Amino acid sequence: MKMDSDLLHSPAVGLAEEEEADMNDWKLPLAFMKKRHSEKIEGSKALAQSWRMKDRMKTVSVALVLCLNVGVDPPDVVKTSPCARLECWIDPLSMSPQKALETIGANLQKQYENWQPRARYKQSLDPTVDEVKKLCTSLRRNAKEERVLFHYNGHGVPRPTVNGEIWVFNKNYTQYIPLSIYDLQTWMGSPSIFVYDCSNAGIIVKSFKQFALQREQELEVAAINPSHPLAQMPLPPSMKNCIQLAACEASELLPMNPDLPADLFTSCLTTPIKIALRWFCMQKSAKLVPGVTLDLIEKIPGRLNDRRTPLGELNWIFTAITDTIAWNVLPRDLFQKLFRQDLLVASLFRNFLLAERIMRSYNCTPVSSPRLPPTYMHAMWQAWDLAVDICLSQLPTIIEEGTAFRHSPFFAEQLTAFQVWLTMGVENRNPPEQLPIVLQVLLSQVHRLRALDLLGRFLDLGPWAVSLALSVGIFPYVLKLLQSSARELRPLLVFIWAKILAVDSSCQADLVKDNGHKYFLSVLADSYMPAEHRTMAVFILAVIVNSYNTGQEACLQGNLIANCLEQLSDPHPLLRQWVAICLGRIWQNFDPARWCGVRDSAHEKLYTLLSDPIPEVRCAAVFALGTFVGNSAERTDHSTTIDHNVAMMLAQLINDGSPVVRKELVVALSHLVVQYESNFCTVALQFIEEEKNYTVPSPANTAEPGNLTPVRDSPAIPRLRSVNSYTNIRAATTARNLNKSLQNLNLNEEGGPAAFSPGNLSTSSSASSTLGSPDNDEYILSFETIDKMRRVSSYSSLNSLIGVSFNSVYTQIWRVLLHLAADPFPEVSDLAMKVLNSIAYKATMNARPQRILDSGSLTQSAPASPTSKGTHIHQAGGSPPMPSTSSSSLTNEVPKPPAREQTSTRPPYTPTLGGQAPHSHQFPRTRKMFDKGPEQAGEDGDEPGGHRNYICPALQTGLCDWSAKYFAQPVMKIPEEHDLESQVRMERQWRFLRNTRVRRQSRGITQRGVSRLDDQIFINRNPGVPSVVKFHPFNTCIAVADKDSICFWDWEKGERLDYFYNGNPRYTRITAMEYLNGHDCSLLLTATDDGALRIWKNFADQKNPEMVTAWQGLSDMLPTTRGQPSSSAHSLARRVSIYLDRSKQGGAGMVVDWEQETGLLMTSGDVRVIRIWDTDREMKVQDIPTGADSCVTSLSCDSQRSLIVAGLGDGSVRVFDRRMGPNECRVMTYREHGAWVVKAHLQKETDGHIISVSVNGDVRFFEPRTPDSINVLQTVKGLTALDIHPQANLFACGSMNQFIAVYNANGDVISNIKYYDGFMGQRIGAISCLAFHPYWPHLAVGSNDYYMSIYSAEKRLR
Repeated sequence: MKMDSDLLHSPAVGLAEEEEADMNDWKLPLAFMKKRHSEKIEGSKALAQSWRMKDRMKTVSVALVLCLNVGVDPPDVVKTSPCARLECWIDPLSMSPQKALETIGANLQKQYENWQPRARYKQSLDPTVDEVKKLCTSLRRNAKEERVLFHYNGHGVPRPTVNGEIWVFNKNYTQYIPLSIYDLQTWMGSPSIFVYDCSNAGIIVKSFKQFALQREQELEVAAINPSHPLAQMPLPPSMKNCIQLAACEASELLPMNPDLPADLFTSCLTTPIKIALRWFCMQKSAKLVPGVTLDLIEKIPGRLNDRRTPLGELNWIFTAITDTIAWNVLPRDLFQKLFRQDLLVASLFRNFLLAERIMRSYNCTPVSSPRLPPTYMHAMWQAWDLAVDICLSQLPTIIEEGTAFRHSPFFAEQLTAFQVWLTMGVENRNPPEQLPIVLQVLLSQVHRLRALDLLGRFLDLGPWAVSLALSVGIFPYVLKLLQSSARELRPLLVFIWAKILAVDSSCQADLVKDNGHKYFLSVLADSYMPAEHRTMAVFILAVIVNSYNTGQEACLQGNLIANCLEQLSDPHPLLRQWVAICLGRIWQNFDPARWCGVRDSAHEKLYTLLSDPIPEVRCAAVFALGTFVGNSAERTDHSTTIDHNVAMMLAQLINDGSPVVRKELVVALSHLVVQYESNFCTVALQFIEEEKNYTVPSPANTAEPGNLTPVRDSPAIPRLRSVNSYTNIRAATTARNLNKSLQNLNLNEEGGPAAFSPGNLSTSSSASSTLGSPDNDEYILSFETIDKMRRVSSYSSLNSLIGVSFNSVYTQIWRVLLHLAADPFPEVSDLAMKVLNSIAYKATMNARPQRILDSGSLTQSAPASPTSKGTHIHQAGGSPPMPSTSSSSLTNEVPKPPAREQTSTRPPYTPTLGGQAPHSHQFPRTRKMFDKGPEQAGEDGDEPGGHRNYICPALQTGLCDWSAKYFAQPVMKIPEEHDLESQVRMERQWRFLRNTRVRRQSRGITQRGVSRLDDQIFINRNPGVPSVVKFHPFNTCIAVADKDSICFWDWEKGERLDYFYNGNPRYTRITAMEYLNGHDCSLLLTATDDGALRIWKNFADQKNPEMVTAWQGLSDMLPTTRGQPSSSAHSLARRVSIYLDRSKQGGAGMVVDWEQETGLLMTSGDVRVIRIWDTDREMKVQDIPTGADSCVTSLSCDSQRSLIVAGLGDGSVRVFDRRMGPNECRVMTYREHGAWVVKAHLQKETDGHIISVSVNGDVRFFEPRTPDSINVLQTVKGLTALDIHPQANLFACGSMNQFIAVYNANGDVISNIKYYDGFMGQRIGAISCLAFHPYWPHLAVGSNDYYMSIYSAEKRLR
């Protein structure tokens, strides 16, 4: 249907209005769009953390082998003249050869000691082969598994040979003797590091690798063939962990420039600053720094390890730069191995980067194994040159005039570069180069605050950033900072630690070991700290105590429990949530903490959070109370009493509006079940017995006059289900409760032949059901059995049978679990089924031996009990029914409906008769909780191995891990919906413009007046008989519900968009639907007559529909008779209702009305109250008693005036003001209708009237402030459906007589519709539902012949 094109495209029309309407849409709150609705409640996948060095190493021994033979040059190198002479900065010719050798040796040792003072140094000066062997083997012996360093200076011997030999001397220095690298490997063993300072050093590296390979092969040969001669030898050590540094390539000679030391490579590795400064002065660019000479460099004041002095600062900058270059160039694992594993190795490699830069300028290429990518051209070297330049330019004045030293701006500049990276950032790019420098800056007090702030902002980018920072080596630094008492660091450190622990919780041990937890305890106890910082502190503590006993003890001593209890009532919800989680974790399996909690009445203080407005906080409180009762230490009467109190408090959450809370509730109760297993087994057995022997009284005998409910004609009609609530769990209820259906998701066709197993059936058995779960063939208690137990428990005198006084607690909790097993949200019911079945399994297993000769009584509902020898009903395969050990509830063959596959993109239409697909097909679950039963078990009732994992302490909901994800995700980032440029925001803007257009154009039509409404713009056959229809307010989609499925049509294109199963149990029906957030991201709410509400998303688009949430909106829905004011009206109402739908005998089902502005949902139906739910808090906020004895048939509310109008089955129309107390809130009752009110509508304007219509066809207008109607119109009698157009003052009536009449506000008929257009002129079927579009003049009509049509005003108007 095309709108007027000029209307669509003329921007001038009502632009002012357009903007104003837009603003209203922006202000409307959204329901069910929080993270808990859109995400799966589970933790993030743990990233494998590789930052922790599994094998930190130390270099404990150093062999310094110098072959100098001072005064005698080797024959194969022709030296220049003059030539480089200095060895370890000493001229060997300036003293006697022996003295020179010893001085050089001593100096080299000192140079190495600067980097590793604690190692054991051994010099070997001009040695023989035997001396080298003795030295190496003794060092290896002492070092055991640690690293040994072998430093070789070969300036006084020939170059290494291609056969893999280096040279040493004979005893009297008359010959050079070769020393094979193979032997050296054998003596040195592994792990080792080798430094070769000689010409052609690259040859050694190559030979070393060849020999290492040869060793590997020998090892393999010996391993395969034990008789091989090699196998008898001691095994050669593997050379995998060996590192080599060589001064030049295989074909290169060392530089001989007289301005350089002869051992240039050694100088770079051991005295980097000295050589770097000399080299800087030798470059041409040094002329730009006036007055700096080589002599002056020797006089730089300060010490290398004092960062406040010029020399120390240069050394610090050098470390930062080389570390940064390595981190940016090397692969991560290599960086970890070379730069983080061993202090000496890290220093040597940092200095090796300098050696590469300096020696390449003299055509020498240092070699390393493992090989490094080239780094000599890295841009950071320019930063080093600048820092040296700035430092040296101050030297003359400092030395001559003694002026103060100005510190280098290097670190401040690098932090600025890091900050620029953070602010200008796009998501996917290379990590910032400056990260290792930020680490170095943490050492300095001057920049520490700024560095921590930037580090926090970096970590906030997400888990990848945390992993990067940890791999750079940030951990020890931030751990050390926890010893600082500076208050200004507190917020930053708490933030950083929260980020680290959210990604890697294994740091809990390090924190406790270093007493870090005390820092966070003090932050938590500090009331001046802002709430968000205390939240992070308590999150950190919650990680520290999570399944870590040492952490629990440490925090218990640190008074964590009292600290937490003080903050339970903090106004900040996230803090309340984490305080509760932290409490739940500290006493999880840790009894001392539980008793400390008991002394502080922790459980009573937590009770207040059970009614917290934030669902996540309620969840956390349930978790904490669950672990509080789930402690397995010795039981005393005192602790049992406390457990019972907690259990009964928890049981009150049975009808909480949030499935997250109810899931947590099942887990909490499962802890109790595990604790008191034997008591629960007794209760379970009792229920199983009762269920077997008890025939539920037929309501036919107790039915009230007019209640036409034939409950059972034959065993094939399934038993009906009562939906209990906590309140009437204790009270035995009457048969009226039974008129609610069984949660049979999968049944034989109505009246189809059912193969019952003989002998153990009570007459009331029904066609069997499979569970809503893929494991159905392994459950002991089927859904049906559980359902039957729920009903039986109302009648039986269980409490008197069991007799022990407090057993009532166990029966209560068992009933709560039975109730949760029928929860409308599949994940909740699955969890509850697991708990019930684990106990039923134990009960039947433990009870078997004593009763082996008894009839099949206990194995009745236990397909997995030993007698069945592992036979199971495999529903899918359709195997033959079980031997007679199984119970009625599991025996029958169930033809499986075409179950919808989890993978299929568009589910096929599921036929209504063949039973609906079970929940599980829409909610795929991966992990199987129970494996197959025992293959064969001894008859003595041993616990069979196959069912070990039936026991359920492992139940978890993932709530805590999911909550922790908050800290791992970016906190400072603007959320997408607030970012004006984001896709989300653009889409929303587009939707709001569309809404404004629809409002404006439809207003144009309705203001001109609609004089006819019979132009059929859509007709199609619906898959099921339409029972409720609902137009989407703004797009061209209409939802049509049949009994238990929903179909979506595009009425403009005339095509079906989607059809899916609502998941409501068989024998319940959908009685109401609402679009939530229709102005934006629409959700669909469905209400069924058992009081359950379900909310769906992703329908009518290309995705699979998903259930967002579901809850029991009304408990105790009572089927009532339609009111009986007068016999004729009553019989008419009955005829109408029977005509409409055979299954509808009874009440109005559930009726709802939705207020988008306030997020409130009004619900009522076959109950005596109007219950108001706050969807933001997901909890019941108000119960308004209707004060009537009949059901509510229609609800309409107005948020501006806080009024609710209800039409009732007895013909009365009642007006309530929800701001007043329950006793005085009924402000008006109109009793002018003589029969069932079909619809009561409250107009939304400030002085809007109430329009109400009864089945007798009388339309009455009331002004809420006056006691009598101000106008009455009479339409046709026998109304079956009616709707009122909110904008256009039209109302449409559908009657039993198969026609639709549309009236205007004066009561004139503007259209009568009797025939379908173009459908062979066929007469329309009996009208089952009607609905107007909220804006357009469209009327949707569903009829009992499956057809769904839409009529509209004549074309020229549109």
